[in-house]
Amino acid sequence: MRRYEVDVPIHHATDEDRRGLHVFTGCAAGPGEALAAAHSAYDRAVQYVSAGRPAPDDSSDGWAARGLRPDWVLDWHKATAKAWVNPNSLM
Repeated sequence: MRRYEVDVPIHHATDEDRRGLHVFTGCAAGPGEALAAAHSAYDRAVQYVSAGRPAPDDSSDGWAARGLRPDWVLDWHKATAKAWVNPNSLM
């Protein structure tokens, strides 16, 4: 398995001129699996936070969602997945 990066464009719910990117990383067999894993990690984190619990950070494959912003919308239909390049010897 390789480490992948999933980049998901985001925008503010009430001010679409405010834009950004939410980045996920983790291990997957390919880009499609990486995208599904990132989406699943995000959905799971939203469920936890909505229930008043902290977002889970127990994924052994690296996929977790941190830094959730409830007033921002992730544009999953514009998400991209690619092999992660380690520019600074991180991890």
